[in-house]
Amino acid sequence: MSKQSRAPIFENLYNRSKRKVISFHTPGHKNGRGIDPKFRDLPAKTLFHFDVTVFPEVDSLHDPVSSIKRAQILMAEAYGVQHSFFLVNGSTVGNQAMLMSACSPGDSIIVSRNAHKSILAGIILAGLWPIWIQPKVDQNLDILFDPTPEQIEQAIIQFPEAKAVFVTSPTYNGVTADLLKISEIVHRYGKVLLVDEAHGPHLKFHEDLPISAVEAGADLCVQSTHKILSALSQGSVLHFNSELLDINRVKKVISMLQTTSPNYLTLASIDMARRQAVLHGEKIFERVIKMAEEGRKKINNTKHFFSFTRKEIQARGYDLDVSKLTVNVTKSGFSGKEVDAILAKEYNIQVDAADLFNLIAIMGVGSEKSDVDALTDALADIDEKYHGQAKNWILQIPSLSTEMVMMPREVFLSKKTKRVPLTKAAGHISAQTLTPYPPGIPVLIPGERITKEICNYLLNLSEKELRVSGQETDTLRTVKVVC
Repeated sequence: MSKQSRAPIFENLYNRSKRKVISFHTPGHKNGRGIDPKFRDLPAKTLFHFDVTVFPEVDSLHDPVSSIKRAQILMAEAYGVQHSFFLVNGSTVGNQAMLMSACSPGDSIIVSRNAHKSILAGIILAGLWPIWIQPKVDQNLDILFDPTPEQIEQAIIQFPEAKAVFVTSPTYNGVTADLLKISEIVHRYGKVLLVDEAHGPHLKFHEDLPISAVEAGADLCVQSTHKILSALSQGSVLHFNSELLDINRVKKVISMLQTTSPNYLTLASIDMARRQAVLHGEKIFERVIKMAEEGRKKINNTKHFFSFTRKEIQARGYDLDVSKLTVNVTKSGFSGKEVDAILAKEYNIQVDAADLFNLIAIMGVGSEKSDVDALTDALADIDEKYHGQAKNWILQIPSLSTEMVMMPREVFLSKKTKRVPLTKAAGHISAQTLTPYPPGIPVLIPGERITKEICNYLLNLSEKELRVSGQETDTLRTVKVVC
């Protein structure tokens, strides 16, 4: 057989589809079960007729005048905002659009260090000075928390030149910030509030979920309609609800960043996800919340696994989207990655993410009770059958409030770089991004001064043979710096 007769991606996905993997990962439709029946039950061949190009009958994403315009108006009404824009490049493009819409080159923006990597890309694209806030580490739960309202206000007072504040809520673990208080503080100082709510498109549709950014007063907010709701992957929305920003600039930026050949199947799925959430969201999420809470109780009845509760998170000044199950595995003697591998190989269950301490199971509109039962039964079985060796891992990060010497964009575009040993890197200006997992936040970013503490932290990771995202060599012995 000629190797050109092979189709590796198709073959891989086709073979996986036959295994019927139980999904605790995105997208939220869970292998199609959660998609609106009117959409899901279309004949397969009909879906190919949805794959069209731009012409008047189907409207244009870049200059909507008919069906896309009406769909975006319905989306804005559903979320109670002034304008909503469909995104076909995921929330990544939404985050970048928010930064480029709210700020001008040379502006400063206050942002937590544990923001999604698309934020750094947006900072580079927009030519901004980032003012980083150190995330809070909870070594009892082995997770990071976003900055508190008090930390944000302190940053605004210390850096009054900042144009905007960028907040991620919910986090990957489903933890939400006190957005009402943050919004009040940010707007009292005349700043713009941008929220990455990629993991919270469903929050508005049930009273037992945390408050959404669109209700708390965010000027711009991006949501991944595909993560929990039923849109296809890459289907996201940017919501505009501001008296401080220029809507025409937002439109121009979004148009500049998005493809001119959008997938109309994705656009239709965003539209249908909105329809489903408005018409049936309360009932759907009543069921999802109940399943998740029952699953959490079963997990917390095992010997070596636990999943923190909303009450525990609220006691720390935050809130929790209970549809996300963060399963801590540290007492088992295994890493989250090892338990993840066992679940996938032996139980045909795929979670969304795993690190040394936790694995994260994400539920969505397509989740079923049988899924949760399979996960909790598998964890109980692993708890009995497998016994690892106790680890002395501790979730910790060095001080990341370092000096920004150069704009990240300037360093990114510069060719004047060299490699130096980590042991001699202190005092140099970083020319690369290094992100250990966990905790999944960059400890080095282009343009900032490298400290001795960060060097020691990275050397310690290297000695443990833990790979760091962004390292350009097999072993982490050197770092790229500005000449």
